[in-house]
Amino acid sequence: MRRLAFSILASALLWLPAGGQNRPGVEANQLDGNEALFTVLAAINSAGYDAEVNSPTNHRLRGAVRAYVAAKNPPSVAALKKFFVSHRMENPSAELSQYISWALSVDGPPAFQPRFSPSQMPPDTIALQGLSALMAEFYKEAGIAEAWKQAQADYDVELRRYQGPVIQAIFDANAYLRNPTSGSRGRRFLVYLDLLGAPNQVHTRSFGDEYFVVVTPSAEPRVADIRHAYLHFLLDPLAIRNSAALDKKKGLGDLTQASPILDEAYKSDFVLLAGMCLVKAVEARMDRGEGEAQVNQAMAEGFILTAYFHEALGLYEKQEQSLRLYLPAMVEAMDVRKEDQRIEKVQFASQKAARKTRLVEYQVKPPELTGAAKAAAEAEKLYTERKLPEAKEAYRKLLASGAPRAMQAKAYFGLARIAVIEKQPEQAEQMFQRTLEMEPEPYERAWTHVYLGRLARAMQDPDPLEIRKSYEAALAVAGAPEGALKAARQELSAQPAAVKPSVPEKP
Repeated sequence: MRRLAFSILASALLWLPAGGQNRPGVEANQLDGNEALFTVLAAINSAGYDAEVNSPTNHRLRGAVRAYVAAKNPPSVAALKKFFVSHRMENPSAELSQYISWALSVDGPPAFQPRFSPSQMPPDTIALQGLSALMAEFYKEAGIAEAWKQAQADYDVELRRYQGPVIQAIFDANAYLRNPTSGSRGRRFLVYLDLLGAPNQVHTRSFGDEYFVVVTPSAEPRVADIRHAYLHFLLDPLAIRNSAALDKKKGLGDLTQASPILDEAYKSDFVLLAGMCLVKAVEARMDRGEGEAQVNQAMAEGFILTAYFHEALGLYEKQEQSLRLYLPAMVEAMDVRKEDQRIEKVQFASQKAARKTRLVEYQVKPPELTGAAKAAAEAEKLYTERKLPEAKEAYRKLLASGAPRAMQAKAYFGLARIAVIEKQPEQAEQMFQRTLEMEPEPYERAWTHVYLGRLARAMQDPDPLEIRKSYEAALAVAGAPEGALKAARQELSAQPAAVKPSVPEKP
């Protein structure tokens, strides 16, 4: 093996994450305000959007921005009023909803140009064609850049109110699902606070690889709704991935026709129904004390697989796989005849239960880790605390315990990172290769390829093809964490293009 340049390798250590078991929090800009959304809401508030304008739950910023724009008296407001009136809707929530969709699907100030082609724009924004030019004029004439700057103090207060509970909600969801990241490859979950909209509303949007939650003012943070959206963000792709197995059970979907209140979309799409039932079942397991009531209510509303998933999750909690890996077996084990008999006993509700706005106290801890999963978590904690001798011993004990291959992959991954820190590059490469030979989860697999790319770069005579191969392998990992993907993209882009082998000309 070629000798490594240790000075380069040492500097590369600055890029290494602390480890796969760190507490997953809210990434930068995942919980924030949004200037495009702020501008659009400032515009429609000035153009006649008065829904619940006198509610005491409104944020004080709504009135302040309306007064600010009125004092500026921008000429564009007259055209905005005509536009707003011509696009009025009877339902105030639906009216706000279309403008939220539009704000999230444009690139923001100063041009407010659509981010997608016309055929890919959200359907409810089609009627708002022509708004970009009006918003660009309004943004400039009303001095919205300055208004946005002045509004930051208010946003900071609200963000602090949400940050702790939202971080805890996301952590708890990731912990329950044994999900080491905040989603799968290239996908983003973003929560935006909208302080200018009518209060007590939560709007969710999924545009390609982006999942948005927009929350308007409320007396208590809408954390339960954010957690619900986050579970959809994580679980809906899993339902789609298992659609072939679910299709074998779709005969059960016929029983939803008896529900007078279930949305037709769920009655006609069994995979969509299964995804929602799985979300509701996970919520019920996480909420513990309210779980049984939640399951009964979901079944009564037509979400007929909730009870099965709720029971099956009890078995999931007693083993060590992530739900991503365990779900296929869960779907396969669904007994159609047994579920048919269960569903026949359900008394379907004639109206939906009133939805409560409440602050979820995230004090319920996820299921306790046991066995190899617990040992791996304890070893990773030692590594994170940089207690390297103790971590090394813990990883070795995990390997000696005959743990499942995925757990062994975590142990080799930990030993490899310790070898890098201890400037033992040959051993580090061996351990990273052993990681890949096991059955690593996407986190360990993707980061291992990134690290191998860095080790290859640190060689005295680096091989560009080997470097690119490692980074490209990281980018190809399904479900890879965003951090690994970002590192691979950035470090790959810094590499010179691979030299193509010369091909002799034909004689």
